Amino acid sequence: MPKIVDHEARREEIARALWRVVRRDGIRAASVRTVAAEAGWSAGAVRYYFPDQDGLISFAMDLVSRRVQDRISAIRPEGTITEIVLRYLEEVIPLDEERQAEFDIWLSFMAQAQAESGAGGLREHLGPVQDGLRGLCRSLVTGLSESGAVRDDLDKDLEAERLHALVDGLAMHASIQPDHTTPARVRAILGAHLESLRA
Repeated sequence: MPKIVDHEARREEIARALWRVVRRDGIRAASVRTVAAEAGWSAGAVRYYFPDQDGLISFAMDLVSRRVQDRISAIRPEGTITEIVLRYLEEVIPLDEERQAEFDIWLSFMAQAQAESGAGGLREHLGPVQDGLRGLCRSLVTGLSESGAVRDDLDKDLEAERLHALVDGLAMHASIQPDHTTPARVRAILGAHLESLRA
């Protein structure tokens, strides 16, 4: 019986090797050759799945986003509305090694995308991810409002943008100065922010 190959798993294995190269040596070092060496594969085997570097980097960038989305989708809506909202928000902030690795990779990709001239390339990945995070913040503010956990006169669109900005800022601070912006500190700031919206 022929061996069944999980091609998606192999693509993810290659993408994770790229992540390791990027975290250790920077995105400029992430060539097909260096990623193949990191993965323990031949360059030809990597090119079978990713004929060029752009395709490999695009897949690796999408994989970061998909992993976050998968964790968010797996959250069970149990507890108070505030507890539920906090669990969602914590999934997009680097509060452990796994999320820190993802955020490091995302920052590298984002910096490279910003350095590219014109539309397309990695830039086309940035908008949908930011739109997704903004949409998550909007849905969380709406959920708080519908449950009566925030003031009736709250400008929900404004508060969604404010929450989005807070999450982005906390993610950056937690990444750059983890000893100062600790997981406990992040949770305290998020909790205080949500408390400030109460009726």
